[in-house]
Amino acid sequence: MAHEKITNIDSKCVHAGISDYQWGPVVPPIYQTSTFKFESAEHGATLFKGEAKGYIYTRMSNPTIEAMEDAVADLEGGYKALGCASGMAAINTAFIALLKAGDHVICSKSVYGPTVTLLKGVIGKFAIDVSFVDTDITEEVKKALKPNTKVIYVETPGNPTLAVSDLEAISKIAHDNGALLVVDNTFMSPVLQQPFKLGADVIVHSMTKFLNGHADVVAGIIIVKDQEMYLKIRKVLNQIGGVIDPFNSFLVHRGIKTLALRMERHCVNATKVAEYLENHPKIKWVRFPGLKSHPQYELGRKQHQGPSGMISFELKDGFSAGEKVMNTVKFCQLAVSLGGVETLIQHPASMTHSSMGKEARETAGITDGLVRLSIGIENVDDIIKDLEQALDKI
Repeated sequence: MAHEKITNIDSKCVHAGISDYQWGPVVPPIYQTSTFKFESAEHGATLFKGEAKGYIYTRMSNPTIEAMEDAVADLEGGYKALGCASGMAAINTAFIALLKAGDHVICSKSVYGPTVTLLKGVIGKFAIDVSFVDTDITEEVKKALKPNTKVIYVETPGNPTLAVSDLEAISKIAHDNGALLVVDNTFMSPVLQQPFKLGADVIVHSMTKFLNGHADVVAGIIIVKDQEMYLKIRKVLNQIGGVIDPFNSFLVHRGIKTLALRMERHCVNATKVAEYLENHPKIKWVRFPGLKSHPQYELGRKQHQGPSGMISFELKDGFSAGEKVMNTVKFCQLAVSLGGVETLIQHPASMTHSSMGKEARETAGITDGLVRLSIGIENVDDIIKDLEQALDKI
């Protein structure tokens, strides 16, 4: 592979996953094909037995998809990765591969809303017990342990409260009790946080967000540390069928080339916006890992290479004020999702986390007046000016 000797993550973003292809293209070709021709019956048989390197059917593997998977695995310091049709396809596949009836899962309270719905409404149907805890309080994780706990699932920073969980401490708790630690690293990206180095066993991403970075792809990925786990999850993914397609893989891989540059700008812009918001008289509180007022600020400095581009805040006048701001912004776009080059603003209680239900949201710290910002890479003065004019309308 062309990137074997590259250790700097900025350079890895540009070169990871690139192999030597016929005719010497500098980017992986798009193999937009559902199936692959065998040289002979014997050749086909060896491929199905796994005795030779090659491709059979795109649901099982494809050169374009594999190039993107290898790039993400390289960035995360993993063995291999498995591209999925969406972030939720990745999360669902991981749970199904790692759990069976009678098992128990500990999950962060502050987590992507559909993850809660999946665990309660779908996975829960199959006699799998789930406990939602404040994983940013390590003792709460310990208290939630049961003899049948098999997976501790942590999203950090949490969505949308930006609570930061101590992955090193939680991985020790998991491993001391025979459980696996699965980490959703979407909010940080491998540029800013590498969970494997902190003891994680499996990493998932919604690649729709920072990894792709351009709001034009829906995709997810699972990264593993060894061949045994790879084969275990690959078998499940092949059977479920929630795989990514070649063209979206190509777009994600292209987006990854600028990941390090984009994350640097996200961090700089978000820090300036967070400082502005924290000093605004109409705002009750701001949660941003780069602010000293963040409850886990010191942990974030230890665990992250930067604070990323996500900010949550609450206006003093609650929901009505938040609604006014969202209906008044002009430069910031009112839309769900995050991690793109453009700045997005949204209201979790009525949008991304509405499926959780009011009681579950409040337990997770997702108040009715909480507003989430995904800071883009535009000129930061334009972002602040827009927020200022919107806040003036309250």
